[in-house]
Amino acid sequence: MSSGEIIAWHQQTRRPVRLTWTDGHITALVPTDVTPPSNLWLAPPLVDLQVNGFAGVDFQQDDLPADELLKAVRELRAAGCTRFLLTLVTDEWTRLMARLRHVRRLRAEMPELAAAIAGWHVEGPFLSAEPGFCGAHDASLMCDPSPEHIRQLREVTGTDPVLLTLSPERKHALAAVELAASLGIKVSLGHTNASADQLRQAIQRGASAFTHLGNGCPRELDRHDNILWRVFELEGMKVSVIPDGIHVSPALFRLMHRQLPAGAIFYVSDAMAAAGAAPGRHRLGHLELEVGEDQIVRYPGRATFAGSALRPIDGVFRATEMLGVPWQDTWTRFSKNSAALMGLNPGLNPGDPADFCLIEATPENQLLNLQVLVNGAVP
Repeated sequence: MSSGEIIAWHQQTRRPVRLTWTDGHITALVPTDVTPPSNLWLAPPLVDLQVNGFAGVDFQQDDLPADELLKAVRELRAAGCTRFLLTLVTDEWTRLMARLRHVRRLRAEMPELAAAIAGWHVEGPFLSAEPGFCGAHDASLMCDPSPEHIRQLREVTGTDPVLLTLSPERKHALAAVELAASLGIKVSLGHTNASADQLRQAIQRGASAFTHLGNGCPRELDRHDNILWRVFELEGMKVSVIPDGIHVSPALFRLMHRQLPAGAIFYVSDAMAAAGAAPGRHRLGHLELEVGEDQIVRYPGRATFAGSALRPIDGVFRATEMLGVPWQDTWTRFSKNSAALMGLNPGLNPGDPADFCLIEATPENQLLNLQVLVNGAVP
């Protein structure tokens, strides 16, 4: 375990601070009169709540090898993200649970995985089967949630943080939301064409988020009444957005930030195996997807997006470019806001592991260098 100190500008306060750590844990984070280098910034690591794969590794494998998962974890860390929710997508339920048991067992056996995988995100199979709303998920595998599904999910995951994305218009979905919330599972609504009333009822039953707004819906929507307008009118909900400039157009991205309350938005990569990897063909479960030089992940022969090739650090700076705000603001939406939804410690507190990012960036929001430290050292 390492010890040390650093003086830098604090990402959130924009003031000079001195960070000290001993034996790999933070001992103090205090203001200082010493002026840091003009472009050296200290920030908590990024937290990504939707990662389907990374660096050529698909998490949707029945027997995902430990070395592949470790590779993905390390490449995510190099991209600024030290904690994430490993995401499993729509499949036959018993197969989904078998995969979840497998990756949870891998995490328990390797401390490096345990430190990085903060919990689990299960996206499906309780989603809308309507064309467009099902996205790249297999509509034939969609089903209605039952109490047995929800209890089994909690049993398999123990006390781990869990995020469950479902569509509230499915039969018995509202009861499933209420049961899941009572068991400590965070429920996010998504891939849905639920009415405004169904959305409100889901929130009243315990749903607390909406998954990748602007996606999981048809490319063409009714201009008078659609899922975007309905979500914009909701209160008390956190909303995830993919900040790659592809899944949500820059204009809609800006409108989301104007319409939704401050602090309600958090960013996710929705990364699949192509993220952090070369263009070409990459797998997402049983799908073989095409990823071009433009980093757009497409279902072969369709215009449908299927996950993203976004690295978390790139998401921060693409959001900055789209919004025309300092990168320090967008960093919060990919760290503190994400951690808050799942009840995770945002980091940089005395006693926490000395996990932090050192960012060199220009006043014009150009990233010059990123260094990620874990337990006070470069891994």
